Amino acid sequence: MAHRILVVDDDPVIVRLLEVNLRLDGYEVETASRGEEALERAAATGPDLVILDVMMPGLDGWETCRRLREQPSFGSTPVVFLSARAQDDDRARGLELGSVSYVTKPFDPVKLMELVRTLLAGGDAGTLGEDLGAEDGEPR
Repeated sequence: MAHRILVVDDDPVIVRLLEVNLRLDGYEVETASRGEEALERAAATGPDLVILDVMMPGLDGWETCRRLREQPSFGSTPVVFLSARAQDDDRARGLELGSVSYVTKPFDPVKLMELVRTLLAGGDAGTLGEDLGAEDGEPR
């Protein structure tokens, strides 16, 4: 059975890019564009990993992650923040909320797929999540 990944971002281009790349890697993909919708999808589908934007209308990624972590069924589900917020304080806050990695936009989709594979295989994000920036400044 394929791993299920929930992609949460209010930018449809990012959602589509991730959805295509994840499906090509053989994952089942659920998407949401708002935090409230993400919580509903997570409850309905039980994702194995969540890729979560921080800045979204309504319920932001911080609060979405906090609410996911409050639910026992998602206490150990890996959450990867994917955000344009690149300050050290933002990274620290993401890790404090229980994310396993904090990736900044723009990012390299190939490296992000490597991080996803590592996490779903039970590995540690280690240094993989630290340098996922796209070399030309745009996601591929």
